[in-house]
Amino acid sequence: MIRVCIVCEGQTEVEFVKNCLAPYLLSHGLQAFPSLLRSPSGHHRGGRVTVERLVKFISHQYHEADRITTLVDFYGFQDRNGRSRAELEADILAGIERTITGFDPRFVLPYVQMHEFEGLLFSDPQAFMWVEDGWNDETQARLEAVAQAFDSPEDINDSPQTAPSKRILSIFPAGTYSKTEHGPLIAQAIGIDTIRAKCPAFNAWVEKLQAWGSTN
Repeated sequence: MIRVCIVCEGQTEVEFVKNCLAPYLLSHGLQAFPSLLRSPSGHHRGGRVTVERLVKFISHQYHEADRITTLVDFYGFQDRNGRSRAELEADILAGIERTITGFDPRFVLPYVQMHEFEGLLFSDPQAFMWVEDGWNDETQARLEAVAQAFDSPEDINDSPQTAPSKRILSIFPAGTYSKTEHGPLIAQAIGIDTIRAKCPAFNAWVEKLQAWGSTN
């Protein structure tokens, strides 16, 4: 069984990995576990994502598992500076290569989610019914309208007003949607296969993870 460390930027992603992705990958010979991004001192847990911070954290985690990957949002990168998702992933990998002696690029897979984790939840708006206090015909219709306006949930744009998480918060009555509570529940209700069918970048990432298991 190959142990795969998935570096997550926040608690929502941690719960998603634990409850949804890890069980899914188990049948492919992968024992996946989340690791919340933090500084070497243990402070500043989660968030504040930069290429440098990811490089430092992954370098410290490199020998703690057989493989290591990331689940961080494109929207949240504080040092994006016009770089594309592919460029961010390449710069993370290059930084790790400069940092670790004897680094093997086959064992590290930086992955940046477009545009953020909450976009995946639009793979099936009906699953938002888990937000029981805020679920009604109006919220359902507005969620469906967002999903139908884009070819893929990963295309939902990332301005401070229209990022997926901002849209969700604007649709549900204040205080009814909890990112850390409802996000993983909704993802679990949707299922990894449905998310993969609707989200090509996420699907490609999972395929690469599965390939690790097939080489065991």
